[in-house]
Amino acid sequence: MSIPPLVPFPGPAPAPAQVVFDRRELGAILAVYGRMVAMAEARDYAMNFGRDAAVFAILRRTMETPIYRLEKRPALRNRQGIYALIGPEGQILKRGQELAPVLRVIERKLIRAVD
Repeated sequence: MSIPPLVPFPGPAPAPAQVVFDRRELGAILAVYGRMVAMAEARDYAMNFGRDAAVFAILRRTMETPIYRLEKRPALRNRQGIYALIGPEGQILKRGQELAPVLRVIERKLIRAVD
């Protein structure tokens, strides 16, 4: 009777080649963006997927700087939060672990614009 060889316990999963928004996240982001387009607050968007972060930028016009930038940085999961909403001058408007509270900042501004 022979002893079966030992199989090493798998280590941590390898880091993804790039960070992306999943379908649920992208649906929530595009819903807010769609409301901004309907209110003529935005006309274009841009997405960038890198090794460290995924970025969704909302633009008033194609060649301008973004009105808002939503960043997803999984490396900050245990610190400030995965998601960050950044304003036009680079100020951080909101950080969080959940996407909905971060997007609520934009939604509140849209509600004020209607009133």
